Amino acid sequence: MAGDFYLSYTLIWCTSTMRCVRNGDPMRTHKVNKTYREINEKIKQGRAVVVTAEEIIDIVKKKGDIAAAREVDVVTTGTFSPMCSSGAFLNFGHTSPKIRASKVWLNDVPAYGGIAAVDCYIGATEVVEGDPLNSIHPGDFNYGGGHVLEDLVSGKAIRLRLESYGTDCYPAKKHEKNITIHDLRDAFLFNPRSAYQNYNCAVNMSDRTIYTYMGLLRPDMANANYSTSGQLSPLFNDPYFKTIGIGTRIFLCGTQGFVAWPGTQHNPDVPRGENGVPMEGAGTLATIGNLKDMDPEWLVGASMIGYGVSLYVGIGVPIPMLNEEMARYTAVGDDGIYTQVYDYGVDYPRGISKTLGQVSYKELRSGKIKLGGRVIPTAPMSSYYKAREIANILKVWIEKGEFLLGEPQQFLPTVSDNRPLF
Repeated sequence: MAGDFYLSYTLIWCTSTMRCVRNGDPMRTHKVNKTYREINEKIKQGRAVVVTAEEIIDIVKKKGDIAAAREVDVVTTGTFSPMCSSGAFLNFGHTSPKIRASKVWLNDVPAYGGIAAVDCYIGATEVVEGDPLNSIHPGDFNYGGGHVLEDLVSGKAIRLRLESYGTDCYPAKKHEKNITIHDLRDAFLFNPRSAYQNYNCAVNMSDRTIYTYMGLLRPDMANANYSTSGQLSPLFNDPYFKTIGIGTRIFLCGTQGFVAWPGTQHNPDVPRGENGVPMEGAGTLATIGNLKDMDPEWLVGASMIGYGVSLYVGIGVPIPMLNEEMARYTAVGDDGIYTQVYDYGVDYPRGISKTLGQVSYKELRSGKIKLGGRVIPTAPMSSYYKAREIANILKVWIEKGEFLLGEPQQFLPTVSDNRPLF
C-alpha cells in the first residue's frame, strides 16, 4: 500500500506540476512561500505592503528577488485601452402588456434580443443603424454600443425601442420609452476578451492612408501604432498565469469585478523571451462586473474614424507576491517586453501573418522605432497615464483594506487549442 501511495502521489505530482507550484505545494523549492489567506489577513489588518508594477522593478533591482518577495505582498497593474470584445447584458423589465423583445435598439444601436423576453446583450462595436461610418457627415464621430454603455454609466437617458412578432403570452409587438441605468433591473458588463497579453504594432506599407481599429495609418510606414501598457499591463506581470484565473478579483471600470473565464482567442502557445514574456498576442481574460457600480472615467466609448466604434476599458489586476518567482516576473520592464510589427495595409487584410520586425516597448514608448533602416514615429492606442492611475487606485484600495485578493478557483490554460477558421 505504501508503494502504491507513493507511486500515485508521484504520478499526480508529475502530471500536475503547474498546479502544485501555483497552490503552494510544500515540495517546491522556493525560499519564500506565502498564501492568499496570509496576504489577505495582512490586508485586513492594514499591514500589507503594496507596490505598483513600476515600483517593483527598482525594488527587485536593488534588493534581489528573494528579499523583494519577503518585503512585498501585492503588485498592482493597470491598463486602459480599447477592448472591442466588450459589452453588457441588460434586463429592462416587463412592459404592460408584455412583450417578447426579439429586436432591441438603444439610441438606435441594435442589441441582441435572442436571449429571453426582456434580456438583451449590447456589444461595444455595434454601430448606430443606417449610417455606420457617418458617410453623410464624414469626419464626425461614429456612435455605437460603446457610447451607449458610457451614456448609461454616466446616468444619461437612453431611448429604448422594442419590437416583437407577438405571442399568446407576450402579445405586445412594439414598445418605446426613455430609460436610465437606474430603470434597468439588471445591468452587468461582460467582456469576452480583455487585457490582451501583448498586441501587434501596426504600420501601413500601402500607398494610401488606411483607417483601422489600430487608428489612422499613413502610407509608406509613415507612422506606427501600438496598444498595450507595457510593464504595467496585467498579463505581462504574470506571463504563465500562475496567480490569475477564474475568480480573480480585479479593478474593472472603477469598481470590483472578476475574471470569469479565459478570454476568447486565449493562446499561450506563442514564442516567449527568456523572461517568459510572450513576444506576440497570447493570453486574454473574460471579465465581468456590475455596470451600475462603474465609473464613466474608466469606461469610455471610442470612435475610430473610418472604422467604427469600440470601448476603452480600465482593468487592474493585483498580483500576489507568493514567492520569489513572482518577484522576478513582476519586475519585468519595458526593455524586456517585445512585440511584432505587422503591415496592416497589405498583409493583414489578406490574412498574412508575416512580421516586419520586432521592437521593445521601451522603443515604442520613446516615440520612435527603427525599422528597415528608417526611423518611424510611434503612438499608443492605450493610455499609459491612465494605466498608472489604475495601478495606484488599486494600490490604495488594498492598503485601506477595501479590496481583498480573490484566489482563483481554476487557473487559465497554459496550453491552447488554437485552430484557424480555415
